[in-house]
Amino acid sequence: MNQKLLSIGKAAKIIGVTIQTLRRWDTAGKLKSFRPTAGGHRYYREEDIESFINADIASIAERWVNSKQPSVPKTDFHCPTRDIFDGRLTKIEKDLVRINIGVDLISLLVAISGEIGNNSFDHNLGVWPDTSGIFFGCDLDKKVIVLADRGQGILKTLSRVRPNLKNDKEALKMAFTEIITARAPEERGNGLKFVKNIVIANPLTLFFQSGYAKLILKHDEQTLKIQKTPHGFHGCLAVINFLTHKIHAH
Repeated sequence: MNQKLLSIGKAAKIIGVTIQTLRRWDTAGKLKSFRPTAGGHRYYREEDIESFINADIASIAERWVNSKQPSVPKTDFHCPTRDIFDGRLTKIEKDLVRINIGVDLISLLVAISGEIGNNSFDHNLGVWPDTSGIFFGCDLDKKVIVLADRGQGILKTLSRVRPNLKNDKEALKMAFTEIITARAPEERGNGLKFVKNIVIANPLTLFFQSGYAKLILKHDEQTLKIQKTPHGFHGCLAVINFLTHKIHAH
């Protein structure tokens, strides 16, 4: 068997719950363990833990941005205007306080979530291809924040000021490495470069996809991992994990 197995203690630490909680989830069928030998200790496949961490709201958002038929997300996740987004961001900030992850980290999570969400409104205002507004949700148990939009995407946005961009990979790299705005000749703020610097300096992991390119960025990793994807969509999808582990979104 080539799959990497994690002990129940390691799995509990990664997810951020107690061993007793994992045992209850196993019994209830919420997250099944694997026992290599009859009556042996519980183990978990690394890929199962990864899927569990990034499931639910991330999967819902991914299905929404990939759908060929435009639709409006559930009210719990939909922010049709910037005012509603700002209000929900404030609520999520208050919710984060309850899980005791530290004031500084909370402030940084709010800052990068706000940057990503406001980018969606700034770059698509009045030109949404179909569904306006953004998907925005937070799962405190799994410590994940998800933002998505069915907007024009990074390539089309940046092509307004950099018409020589060839593809989504080039556009994504530029967005995360250069100070640039789609409203030339302005250059206001660091945008996604600011997000990159925050993620690298803190116990965070970011998955970001736009069009046919995806980026995975982890704490303490300076190199951007940008790959071409077989399936794309117009718009953007961002998954922020605030766990101190090495498993990333996919």
